[in-house]
Amino acid sequence: MQRHPGTTMARLLMASVFIVMGAYRLWGAYKGVPTPGSTLTFSAIELVLGLLLAWGWKLRVTAALAAILMLADAALSHRFWGLAGQAQGAQLLHFMKNIGFVGGLLLLAMTAGSDHRRHRR
Repeated sequence: MQRHPGTTMARLLMASVFIVMGAYRLWGAYKGVPTPGSTLTFSAIELVLGLLLAWGWKLRVTAALAAILMLADAALSHRFWGLAGQAQGAQLLHFMKNIGFVGGLLLLAMTAGSDHRRHRR
């Protein structure tokens, strides 16, 4: 199956966020940074999903799961609605970046596997 180079690059860039952040937190915990068990679990799932996205494994399902994870992260980690001032603005920015990323992952989930049809002759 052929893929458009732009589609592959976009998928790899999305995967890099999961790989880098998941590995960063796991490496920090390995080096002794106090890390809650829930964060370790989240980070391990994040790393695995990132690797699967990069590899292109079952993209529809993997991208949908990554979107759910990113949506949960937005709601749990960036609670801007309970803050005020600059703190609220900073968390709103992070929340909205996650929401935009969810949109990209949903787009990937909906279009994965359809790219080869356009290039078939």
